[in-house]
Amino acid sequence: MEPGNHTQIPEFILLGFSEEAELQPLLFGLFLSMYLVTFTGNLLIILAITRDSHLHTPMYFFLSNLSFADICFTSTTVPKMLMNIHMQSKVITYEDCITQMHFFLLFAALDNFLLTVMAYDRFVAICHPLHYTVIMNPRFCGLLLLVSWILSFLNSVLNGLMVLRLSFCTELEISHFFCELNQVVQLACSDTFLNDIVMYLAFGILGIVPLTGILFSYTKIVSSIMKISSAGGKYKAFSTCGSHLSVVSLFYGTGMGVYLSPAAIENSRASAIASVMYSVATPMLNPFIYSLRNRDIKQALRKLFS
Repeated sequence: MEPGNHTQIPEFILLGFSEEAELQPLLFGLFLSMYLVTFTGNLLIILAITRDSHLHTPMYFFLSNLSFADICFTSTTVPKMLMNIHMQSKVITYEDCITQMHFFLLFAALDNFLLTVMAYDRFVAICHPLHYTVIMNPRFCGLLLLVSWILSFLNSVLNGLMVLRLSFCTELEISHFFCELNQVVQLACSDTFLNDIVMYLAFGILGIVPLTGILFSYTKIVSSIMKISSAGGKYKAFSTCGSHLSVVSLFYGTGMGVYLSPAAIENSRASAIASVMYSVATPMLNPFIYSLRNRDIKQALRKLFS
C-alpha cells in the first residue's frame, strides 16, 4: 500500500500492556484506583491551599498549580485507557491521538517547569531569606507561571505540527497505552529527520536545562544549609525542601529511566510499563509526599475536613 496522506488515516491501535483477557479486569481496577487517588489527592491539596490564608505564599501557589497540572497530566491518558479496556477496544482515532499527544506534552512540560520554578523558590527562601518577599512577589510569581505555560504550549504545538506533516502506512499499532510522540513518529512512512531533530532539541530544552537549574539551586541550598551552626536550623531548612526534592527525584528519575534506558528503548512494551511510573504513579504520590512531610498542609487538610 502506498503511503497516504494523514487525513485518510482512520485510527491507531493502542496495544496497551497485555492482550490476555483475564488480566483486563485487574488492569482496569488497578488504573481506576490509581486515577481516583491521583484526582482526589491533588484536588484536596488545591482546596486546602485555596481555603487556608496561611498558605497563600509563593511555595504553595506553585504547589497548587503543580497539583492542577498533575490532575490534567493523568487525565489525558488514563480515562481513554480505562474506556478502551471497558469497551474491549484498542482503537483511538487519528484526531484523538493528536489531541492526546498535544495535551500530554503540554502538561508533562508544565510539570517540568513548575518543579524548576519551585526549586528556584526554595533557593531564594534559603539562600536569600531577607530578600525573599521582595524577589518572590505576586507579580513575579505570576510571570513565572505564565512563562511556564507559554513554553509548555509552544513545545506541544510545535511537536504536534511536526506530526501533522507526516504520512502513515498500514502499520498503525502503538505498543503503548497512549499516543506517545516517539512511537507515533516511528510509524510514519515519510521522512522523520526533522521530527527527530525537534524531539532532541525539545528534550534538551525541557529536560537538561531545567534539571541543570534544579541541581544548581540545590547545590547552593545545601551549601547554605551547611553554614548554619545549629542542628535545629539545619533540620528546618532541609525539611522545607525535602518534599520537593523527593518529587523531583521521582519525576526525573522515572522519566529519564524511560527515555535513556537501553531496555526501554529496545522494548516498546517495557517502555509502556516504565512510563506508568512518571505519568501515573508520580502524580499519585505527590499529594502524599507533600502532605505527610509538611505540617502546614496537614493542618490545612484538618481545617478543610472539619
